[in-house]
Amino acid sequence: MKFLAGARADAAGIVIGAALDAVFGDPRRWHPVAGFGRFAGAVERRLYARTRWAGTQFTAITVGVPVLAAAAAARLTRNRPLARTALVAVATWSALGGTSLAREGRIMAAKLHAGDLPAARAQLPNLCGRDPAGLQAPDLARATVESLAENTSDAVVAPLFWAAVAGVPGIVGYRAVNTLDAMVGHRSERYARFGTASARLDDAANLVPARLTAALTVAAAPLVGGRPSRALHTWLRDGSHHPSPNSGQCESAAAGALGVRLGGRNVYGSRVEERPHLGDGNPPTPSDVRRAATLTLAVGTAAVALAAATRLAVAHHRHRRKRT
Repeated sequence: MKFLAGARADAAGIVIGAALDAVFGDPRRWHPVAGFGRFAGAVERRLYARTRWAGTQFTAITVGVPVLAAAAAARLTRNRPLARTALVAVATWSALGGTSLAREGRIMAAKLHAGDLPAARAQLPNLCGRDPAGLQAPDLARATVESLAENTSDAVVAPLFWAAVAGVPGIVGYRAVNTLDAMVGHRSERYARFGTASARLDDAANLVPARLTAALTVAAAPLVGGRPSRALHTWLRDGSHHPSPNSGQCESAAAGALGVRLGGRNVYGSRVEERPHLGDGNPPTPSDVRRAATLTLAVGTAAVALAAATRLAVAHHRHRRKRT
């Protein structure tokens, strides 16, 4: 029964953490991710070398330390339901970014609707790493919709998925992996080899969440005026065309749900990438950006309910196996 009580505390913490994110967005001060970034930066300065082995050591330490700390905290609170609920709530709130993501998308939609291109270009770095210089309104709208779709998985569904299957260590571990990918997992001369382990681990951690995000996007399509059948068809047809094993799943499902066409030329500083087209519609408009933000919130709400229910179901299953 103590195990079941812990699972109920976990489920309650997931819901409370999601509610905190819905009300307050990302913590504005003392964000744990910022502290983790400083820790990872210090480890990188000690271990950095242009080799994959150095990068593997770096990844093992920077993920392993916070996961072990989270596991210790979970063990200390396993017989204290209120403390366990508070722990899970804070971890979930710190890991989620859906409310802030949707807010940034709506700000972009408003600036594009007003025709204020300089302000819209200044807004883009809040959403993705593309070079906004010279981008026109359709390019900015497309970049925003793609970022909303991808980050609905990274900042919403994936943390909740790992909360459901692994509790606090899962939440903390996933956020560490995802943060490392943003820090060292990109293609650059410095991180071409050192960042390989972090990038591959992030791909693995998002393998299931990205496809779950796509499935929830298909289900939520009617909430933004789309058709689930079209979203499903686009996802299954175009999801594997993207160079990322995960981003294309989310982006293609969103393209089908919104009835727009994504993909094309992306500029990241001195690097230019040509992405395949996803979807059959027209390029996104400011109204589509607003609908994409709504889709992010709808998928996030469904993911919260699913994560809490899954945590309870897993606990009940383990309890029954122990009794037999």
